[in-house]
This record gives sequence, C-alpha cells and structure tokens, in this order.
Amino acid sequence: MTGEKTKFSAPPPVADINVTPMVDVMLVLLIIFMVITPMLSKGVSVTLVQTQHPIAMQAADKSDAIVCAVTRDGKTFLGTTATPPEDMPAKVKDLLANRLDKTVFVKADARARYERVVEVVDNLRAAGVDQLGLLTDQAQGTAPPAAPPAK
Repeated sequence: MTGEKTKFSAPPPVADINVTPMVDVMLVLLIIFMVITPMLSKGVSVTLVQTQHPIAMQAADKSDAIVCAVTRDGKTFLGTTATPPEDMPAKVKDLLANRLDKTVFVKADARARYERVVEVVDNLRAAGVDQLGLLTDQAQGTAPPAAPPAK
C-alpha cells in the first residue's frame, strides 16, 4: 500500500430503462380504478322501461344532475337517498335554488306502479321543476336514439 496505486474502475453505464417502478404504479392505478368504478354509478339501479324511439339525454349523465328513482316495490329515491314522495318538493326546491337549469330526471322501474310514478312527477312539478326528463332504455332490435332537439 505504500507505493502501489490502486485503481478502482466504475461499472459501465446502463443504457436500459428500468420499467419495474412504472409497472408497479400502473398496477396500483388499475386496482384503484377497478375498486372505484362500481361506486360511480349514479343513483339507484332500476330496470328502465324499453322504448322504440328514445331521445338521448346527455344532461342526465352529468355529475350534478338531479335524478329521482322509483323502484319496483314503490320506494322513491332522490339521488341515492331514500326519500318519501311527500318530502321531495322541499328537498328538490333546495337543490334547484341556485341553478339556472331547473331540470330533474325521473327513472322508474318498468314494473313500478304507475300511480307511484305519477305521484313523484306531481311532487316534482309542485317543487317548481321547469323540465322533467323521463329516462328509458333503447328497445332491442330498434334504431339508435335520436339526437335531442336543438334549443
């Protein structure tokens, strides 16, 4: 050690990209999206009425859309919250208070009693709803839905 020179050489640079961290991050994101996606469904799930010529209503898919649902057994929901029909006018008035677009969408199960659906519609009209959208599904074997009329 006294007179000798020791040479330490550095390893040569690696030109390959290490993709392991990127794969780890992508797998975590995939798992997060798989867990979150079912929770993103808007409102209560019902079997909608099948119609021949539905009109597409893209506004019903917005995150701030007000959707009322009537289930097969006659339960009524405002969004995801169970709400009796007689309480709907006050709650809908509160939701529509600061909005320019006073549209509410109603989705009813195909096997729901018509009487309950009419009761919900009457209560929404009493709350001051300007536009009421009745959500339906495309019947099998028919043409795709028409575009909504221009305003």
